[in-house]
Amino acid sequence: MDTDKKLQASKVIAAPADTIFALLSDPNQHSALDGAGSIQGVEGSTPPISGIGQVFTMNMQADDLGEYRMVNSVTAFVPGARVGWAPKVDPTCELAEKLEGMEASGHTFTYDLREVDGGTEVTSVYDWTGVKDPQFEKMFPRVSQEQLAGTLDRLESAVS
Repeated sequence: MDTDKKLQASKVIAAPADTIFALLSDPNQHSALDGAGSIQGVEGSTPPISGIGQVFTMNMQADDLGEYRMVNSVTAFVPGARVGWAPKVDPTCELAEKLEGMEASGHTFTYDLREVDGGTEVTSVYDWTGVKDPQFEKMFPRVSQEQLAGTLDRLESAVS
């Protein structure tokens, strides 16, 4: 793995893959699971993820960026096994104006689930190899290795 532009965390959680997948594929649960503490909640009514191409919007907050919104397009969906999305700064929020025309996209969050003895191995990958704008790339990583691991800890607590 190109660790210059990807971070990964894995954990075996004593719960069935379907139970874990149900939480990960429900954007309404993401703020409770977020180890980085930046997700504030969904924008509007958001059903669980049901396929590639689905879009959901999250309200976000970061000390260096303030409040903003990310429009997430689902990039991976295999029921019970894999879910992922690619965030992009909502062009209608104040942050888009502050970024002055930067292409604020190209990163993904993906979760892979694999049944193992004792439960389900969950692997979270934060990947910004697709970021093309050099100015936006300077802002990465936005999530640390510890925060990725923290998300898996919160996920474990939620299914325990």
